[in-house]
Formats: sequence, structure tokens, C-alpha cells
Amino acid sequence: MKIIKMLWACLVLITINSFSQKVQKAAFQVVPLGVMGGIDEKNLSAYLLAPSNTKDYICLDAGIINSGIEKAIENKVFKVPTSEVLRKYIKGYLISHAHLDHVSGLIINSPADSSKTVYATKKCMEMMENHYFNDQTWANFGDEGPGFHIKRYHFQTLNIGEETPIANTAMTVKSFPLSHVNPYESNAFLIRNNDDYVLYLGDTGPDAVEKSSNLKELWTAVAPLIQNKQLKGICIEVSFPNEQPDQFLFGHLTPKYLMDELHELEKLAGKNSLNGFKIIIMHLKPPAKNIVKIKEQLKTQNDLGLKFIFPEQGKSFEL
Repeated sequence: MKIIKMLWACLVLITINSFSQKVQKAAFQVVPLGVMGGIDEKNLSAYLLAPSNTKDYICLDAGIINSGIEKAIENKVFKVPTSEVLRKYIKGYLISHAHLDHVSGLIINSPADSSKTVYATKKCMEMMENHYFNDQTWANFGDEGPGFHIKRYHFQTLNIGEETPIANTAMTVKSFPLSHVNPYESNAFLIRNNDDYVLYLGDTGPDAVEKSSNLKELWTAVAPLIQNKQLKGICIEVSFPNEQPDQFLFGHLTPKYLMDELHELEKLAGKNSLNGFKIIIMHLKPPAKNIVKIKEQLKTQNDLGLKFIFPEQGKSFEL
């Protein structure tokens, strides 16, 4: 009887330890503030990302903010007022490119925001300064660019491929160029928390259509992180179903082109390296029948064992 009790105790300890390890695997919390690629102005691209068990969020793109926070509060993700999430929880913004569906929330909410940093690469920052925060189209809430500087935001330019600390968080970011209707530049952000990573891509077309090697170079950079189980997921757009002609992709992906690109990634990371790997699908464009078709085509063409996640506005998940 004593031996049986000892064995039972050991089994319980092993089970608890195993469960604890599984729980600890989640490194990041994601709160989608907006998930669509248009035309709903209340649901445009914006994702909050923080290390697990913290409220130190960086906002990945900012097509929408206020309405997205309200949705998250409705879903019990946050238990404080909208203004407190905006002013205290969001520590800064990473802007992949300056198209309005990725920055309109940042612009409109700037008068109510607190002091923080906006991160973008040079071309993106110049577009925001010259066309939005220019003291004409909108007051210049930054500390650079035309007109009077309100200095609510510190505009920090990211150098491609250089790791940069994200202020008031434990995270860092490294940017990579993407082609979004060549030669227009979008960007991908590799965010690190200790030894764990998430890869977030702004709008991008496939290399084959864009006549570019940007995605190939990005996959080459992150393949070792997949091999080492350090990359927790890839957030990437799929805007149109496969029926969309190449000349009308306008720098976006279809399920077929996404799978083509992920096959290239698997070649670099190793056979079966993407089995069970999380791919967060963003920027689906209405109408609703196209969104249904995109999801069906991804499911049908998933020959890599990928775990597709389709974020819902205001509903958090972990990576």
C-alpha cells in the first residue's frame, strides 16, 4: 500500500509538472482590436501584443483603436475603462505602412492618448509626417515633421534589420521590408520577448507576383527560430480568394499564394517543421462570401499541418 501511495504521488507530481510546462509555453497575449481588410471602419487592422501576464501592450498597426478596445471590454478581456487601456496599457505603436486602414485609429485617437512612441521605418514615417501629422490634415502630435510639434508622440525611425527595444516593455522589434504593390514598401516586424518571438507582417504580395525576394529573405531569417521552437506564430494577411486575378491583387495574398510561400519557408526550416505551427490569418476582405471561400480554401490546401487561427475582434488568444 505504501508503494502504491508513493507511485500515485509521483504520478500526480509528473502530471502537475507536465501541465505547468504546457501552461508556461504561451509567451504572448494577443488582443485583436480590428481584423478586417476593409470596408468596415469599425474593424480595421490593429492588434495588441504583450508578454503573457503583463499589460505592456504594443499596438501592431492602428487602423482602429477605440471601438476595438470597447469590443475587448465587452468580451471581458479588459476590466477598466476604454481610456485607461488607451492611455496606460498601450505602450506604443508599430506601424507596418501608412495606408489609412492601418493608421486611421492612431490619427483620430491622438488627442485623447498619452505620451508614447510610434515606431516605423523611414518611408512609412515620412508619409505619416508629410500627409497626416503635418499640422494641416491633422495636428502634428509628434516631435518631428511639418508645423507645430505637440510632442504627444515620439516618432522613432526603425532601421531595417536592426533590433530596437520597445519602450516601457520587455520586448524588442526588428523590421524587414515587404512589397505591397512594388515598389511601395510595407514591413514585417519580428517581436522578441526573452527567447520567444512572434512575426507580424503588414500587407504583402507574393514574391512571384511582386517580382521581389522580400518574403524569401524574411523566411530565411526566421527559419532557425522555427527549428528551435522559438517562433510562436506568424501573423499574415490573406485578402482575397484564389479566384482573384494577379493584376487585381494590389499587393495582397490569396490562400494559394500563402501556401506557396509557406512551402518555401518549410524548405528552409526543415520537413514537417510547420506541422502544428500557428498561422494567424489577417486582413480578410469582404464581402462575406469571399471570407467564407478564403477559409475553405485554406483548409483544403493545408498540406503542411498548419494550425490556422482566424482572430475575432475583441477576443484575446495566446501564442
